[in-house]
Amino acid sequence: MVTGADVRVLPFGTRALLVETDGLDDVLALAARLRGSALAGVVDLVPAARTVLVHVDTAVLPIAAARAWIEKTVDGAPLDTSASTPAVELPVVYDGADLDETARLLGATREALVAAHTAAAWTVAFTGFAPGFGYLVSEEWPFDVPRLTSPRTRVPAGSVGLAGAFSGAYPRATPGGWRLIGRTDAPLFDPSADRPALLRPGDRVQFRAARATASTASGVHNRGDSGEHAGVEAGSVGVSGAIPAGVHGSADAVAAAFVVIEPGLRATVQDQGRAGHAAEGVARSGAADRAALRTALRLLGTAEGAAGIEITMGGFRARALRDLWVAVCGAWGPLTIDNRPVDPYAAHAWPAGTELHADWFTHGARGYLAIRGGVDAPRTIGSRSTDTLAGLGPEPLRAGEVVRVADATLAPIPPDDVHPWSPVAPDVVEIALAPGPRADWFADTAAGLYETAWTVTPAADRVGIRLDGPPLVRVREGELPSEGMLPGAVQVPPDGMPVLFGPDAPVTGGYPVVAVVAEPDALGQLRPGDRVRFRHARPPG
Repeated sequence: MVTGADVRVLPFGTRALLVETDGLDDVLALAARLRGSALAGVVDLVPAARTVLVHVDTAVLPIAAARAWIEKTVDGAPLDTSASTPAVELPVVYDGADLDETARLLGATREALVAAHTAAAWTVAFTGFAPGFGYLVSEEWPFDVPRLTSPRTRVPAGSVGLAGAFSGAYPRATPGGWRLIGRTDAPLFDPSADRPALLRPGDRVQFRAARATASTASGVHNRGDSGEHAGVEAGSVGVSGAIPAGVHGSADAVAAAFVVIEPGLRATVQDQGRAGHAAEGVARSGAADRAALRTALRLLGTAEGAAGIEITMGGFRARALRDLWVAVCGAWGPLTIDNRPVDPYAAHAWPAGTELHADWFTHGARGYLAIRGGVDAPRTIGSRSTDTLAGLGPEPLRAGEVVRVADATLAPIPPDDVHPWSPVAPDVVEIALAPGPRADWFADTAAGLYETAWTVTPAADRVGIRLDGPPLVRVREGELPSEGMLPGAVQVPPDGMPVLFGPDAPVTGGYPVVAVVAEPDALGQLRPGDRVRFRHARPPG
């Protein structure tokens, strides 16, 4: 039974708390209690091996109130969740590539291993690694299975595997080091469904031995196992080339906004992201600098939740297919429409047939091209954003794609009387950090983290930003079981070099978080070579 004496509530920046228990059994009980009594303002509850991350909207639920709710809930009456919902049944064809070798390592026959796997009553302890990937545990499972010494570069979607005390099924083709014992054709993750992940924390699961069928004879296929990202329909963001012959005057032709000539380094569709799905393994994603995208949309009288184009480092060119109003905010660089220079942070007419060119940025890393009405694309789990790690949402734009306009206008374009905007290009970028849950894993964090001018390395993208400088020194040995993560987390791998989590980063991670960026939008404009100095964030008032 979990009590307040068994639980430690640790800070995780300004927007979350990490609730630590003594083991996985306590995590399951604690997560069930918190889910059953969640207050308005709780965005996500992310269980992991020994912790539950509680992410809150502090405009609705202040951190102090969230801490009080957690402490009260921990000391409440235990919950009986044993019969809350029927078990999810997963049919498995037990013919995995590692089945015989795994049985031999465990001193069992393959028949005995399959029998034990199907007899055990499993529970989804937590998710992570990939959207919909559940880590399943069972008190009736007697084995501790060693991982492969060399992980596979590709595990087929639907593969059922074992690692340590866990079992799990791969929703999509990814690398992996688990031992594969079978395959399932169950729809493990469908981003178009009301419940995208079949398996969610707390669910009970029963494996059932099945015979191979036509759908599994040549390998299991789940969404996300093809060359196309899940949730993308042909023509949803664009079609190859100009507007295809025969559709002029159709709804698609009317909605066509512009055709991409050159996407630059990378251009993706982004909005404010997918908050609230971390427990299913789905990252927030969305614009890396959400404030810049909101500003561009406001300049056009368009809803702040609409989508725009995130342009990485510049080099973007497109031709208007109809008269448009546009604005570019965020990173700063030469910007022209019809070969005429125009200002960023201002609304501009973009006449049909003319070209817009966002040249290579001189300040910042990401510019946001907004069009009046917003960019149209299919919603995947409530968002039009491209998640570059998980493969959710539209693919990055390519030359020849046609981008469509949505209808998210709310107001007239504001008056254009004054331009208070200018590029900010300090010699050293200052970023505020709030306390992380594992600061005590390192020696003198104040000197090591806050008194160093760090350098952004070329290993910087939407998933994370690796810094270079004097390594942070650990004072605690050993590995940290996976814990919930948020954008802005400052993880420290064994080499001591901090990694700043971006919007597409995994929702769990296994390296200690020494601090958390107070305003993650600040990371969206960091570019390789930038110098970064950290300062302490002001405590929330």
